[in-house]
Amino acid sequence: MYTESSQTSDASTPTSLPRSEELALHRSLGAWHLIAIGIGAIIGAGIFVVTGHAAAAYAGPGVVISFALAGLACLFAGLCYAEYAAMIPVAGSAYTYTYATLGRFWAWIIAWNLVLEYLISSAAIAAGWSGYFLALAQQLGMSIPATLAGAPLAVADAGELVATGAAFNLPAAALVMAITIILMYGLKLSVTFNSTMVAIKLGIVLLVIIVGLPHVSGANHTPFVPPNTGVFGEFGWSGVLRATGVIFFAYLGFDAVSVLAQETRNPQRNVPIGILGALLICTALYMLMSYVVTGIAPYDSLHVANPVSEAVRQIGDTANWLVPIINCGAVVGLASVVLVLLLAQSRIFYAMSQDGLIPPLFCRVHPRYRTPQRGTLTSGTVAALLAGMVPLNALGELISIGTLAAFAFVCAGVLILRIKAPHVRRPFRTPIVWLIAPLGVCACALMMGFLPIGAWVRLALWTLLGLAIYFSYSVRHARPPGWSIVSTVDAVGGLQPPAFTSSRPPVAD
Repeated sequence: MYTESSQTSDASTPTSLPRSEELALHRSLGAWHLIAIGIGAIIGAGIFVVTGHAAAAYAGPGVVISFALAGLACLFAGLCYAEYAAMIPVAGSAYTYTYATLGRFWAWIIAWNLVLEYLISSAAIAAGWSGYFLALAQQLGMSIPATLAGAPLAVADAGELVATGAAFNLPAAALVMAITIILMYGLKLSVTFNSTMVAIKLGIVLLVIIVGLPHVSGANHTPFVPPNTGVFGEFGWSGVLRATGVIFFAYLGFDAVSVLAQETRNPQRNVPIGILGALLICTALYMLMSYVVTGIAPYDSLHVANPVSEAVRQIGDTANWLVPIINCGAVVGLASVVLVLLLAQSRIFYAMSQDGLIPPLFCRVHPRYRTPQRGTLTSGTVAALLAGMVPLNALGELISIGTLAAFAFVCAGVLILRIKAPHVRRPFRTPIVWLIAPLGVCACALMMGFLPIGAWVRLALWTLLGLAIYFSYSVRHARPPGWSIVSTVDAVGGLQPPAFTSSRPPVAD
């Protein structure tokens, strides 16, 4: 993985990716683009859907603390992501980073978990989006047949799958395909579309906070952490910790910023800014929103599909004008999450395909738009089919546990790389890494431990499926990775900061 070359390279250029200009992914993103992409990925299902569920079922008003703890764990992981992304500014995110430290097998395990985070969660969130869309359509006098307005299966309270009577969730599938088309025709168009949606939903989130704060009732926040019911994880401090694992779903996608390192101007500077900036902004908004929502309505009334608009409705006639605006914001907000997740998934597949772990279809770059069009279309089609058939709550805990595992590997990998390649140039260094990285591993493991046993069983089944694909296809087609860490030695034998080079250009479409 780490090779020494006797040839001298330009140490002043630590990142060298000699790819054909016609075939390479286009470097067009700045720091503010990345912050907007991070916010676009984070502010969505968590703030509009998961908050109410976590408060009503696990933590009560203490969900504010749950968001703070989850945000802190993400900050630990985000600092490790930032160091990796600055060192290895190529597509691939945690997959690429794990390949650099632990090798191909563990890189595949992480990549398979990232499919949960990006591809499958985009489908699940699209299913959640359709609920808000249908409510908004009804307010506008539009009617969609019930058979085409929901998934054919749902998860009952006891955990079993039951038939709903619907045939296909057409709005959810249509959303995924529309976003897929946008992604196919250029990153700049996708980023502009995302930035517009982010501005709209941030405005609505701030509006809810401003309107709701004067109506927060101390009675609704007393007690702030409701007493435990006698069941572990149902209220009390165990409920706050259980909610932390559940609402981690709300933070999915912040690492999508690192996936776009290969399409970012000055990635060593801009990627860390994008990751940490988006995390800090979104954590503050999550805590404020959950404080307001649980303060204006009793927490046990929030176990509904639209908890934010339900809470505002309980303020009374003075705030009823805000309810349709919130529903509109949820439609916009969840759509932008789907966009960022599908964008990130296509780049994960791009990196894996370059390394031969999945078919070359996924790394073929369109000569005009410089996007992996065929891979994006394939990913989008699969996500659309899943969105039409899978309900949001069927995969939420599975997605969280898979993503937590990926984040734990990233935190551990930073420590391993500090030992294995101490002389690699690090434009961004994780502060007090020997504390931050272990805390990140422990925080992710703790949140995983508080998730239900069913989530672990589904993760085991998902891992077995991934291993079957790995041993039947990937091990027979794998090539050396599309980048390497090259240690260079100057004329007098001094060790120079290594440069990251690409050994293989992208494939033309």
